[in-house]
Amino acid sequence: MKAPEFEGTTDLIVADNWLIDIQVILDFMGLTDHEKVLCACFALKKDARHWWRMVQMRRNVANMDWQEFVAEFSTMYYNGEILAVQQDEFTSFKQGSMSVVEAVKKFEQLARLCPELVPNEKEKVRRMMKMFRTDISKQVSAGSSPPTLVADCISRAMRAEYWINQDKEARVQIFKAKKEEKTMEKQLQPRQNQETNLKGQTSNSNQYSKQFGRNKRKGNAMGQGQQKNYPQKKNNRGNEGNNNNYPVCAQCGRKHLGVCRMGSNACYLCGKEGHYTRNCTSNSQNQNPQYQNRNTNRQLHAVQARIEGPSIVQGRLEAPEPQARIYAYTKGDAEAGTSNVVTGQISLATHDAIALFDSGATHSDFVV
Repeated sequence: MKAPEFEGTTDLIVADNWLIDIQVILDFMGLTDHEKVLCACFALKKDARHWWRMVQMRRNVANMDWQEFVAEFSTMYYNGEILAVQQDEFTSFKQGSMSVVEAVKKFEQLARLCPELVPNEKEKVRRMMKMFRTDISKQVSAGSSPPTLVADCISRAMRAEYWINQDKEARVQIFKAKKEEKTMEKQLQPRQNQETNLKGQTSNSNQYSKQFGRNKRKGNAMGQGQQKNYPQKKNNRGNEGNNNNYPVCAQCGRKHLGVCRMGSNACYLCGKEGHYTRNCTSNSQNQNPQYQNRNTNRQLHAVQARIEGPSIVQGRLEAPEPQARIYAYTKGDAEAGTSNVVTGQISLATHDAIALFDSGATHSDFVV
């Protein structure tokens, strides 16, 4: 069996580990105390070998036993200043970010160098509980029976650490899920804002279209003449052709020139019988001063109506004035039994006369 080598060090833990390992092997081999010293000296290398030569020069090692060798070794590698530093480290040692296994290993190494600080099991458990993190030590000491042995204390600490880590892992997963959810919301937010803006624009457009339609209908109903200043039509019957200057006819009581055909069956335009004014195809109307200006005005109004549309007077649409008609029905039509003809008797100059009411005429007259 090959003994572990020792090259010398200022680390007390390394020196202590070598001393423990070599002693286990020597005990297993069943050697005497002097034989243990000879085997241990054979495992010393480099700086440790130089140290052992200084010991040989200082004292006789031929009969040195194992306890004397341990004392010389401790004097060299366990000096007081280094031990004081190790004691301070042991008393202030905390688990920190280390796991329970790593913290216990470090605690045991420091405790071996300071045996006077942990003289018994109870004191060692107390210092170990103080060394653990608060969350672990609370769970270890919880319950009616706190640990009294080092092994029980370490076992409880490992179980507490496991469940604490599980809880932390669950919280980390929840945090990651929430973070991913927020990231997705941020990525979707511009698209949702764009869709909302499009919907708002569509809604505003629809509202504008509806409002525009209502305003348009309202304008049509109330009169769009406020936007276009159409000239108001005047009654052309009394002013056509400036006939105010014409003489008053003794037969019909109206102002006109030419022969009055009131009471006759002749056409007012051409003077011929057999047809009515509305069916007259003669151009003689242009020769009759009574209707020349009137027809000219009607043609002008017809052209104006085609260009500008219907006249608007005080917000109301005014339809074009229909063409005047007279003698739409005659006595012959009445005798023929036309359903739209109304006849009757009237008193005229103390004489009874048969009257024909022409419902299609626009000017009053009668036929006898």
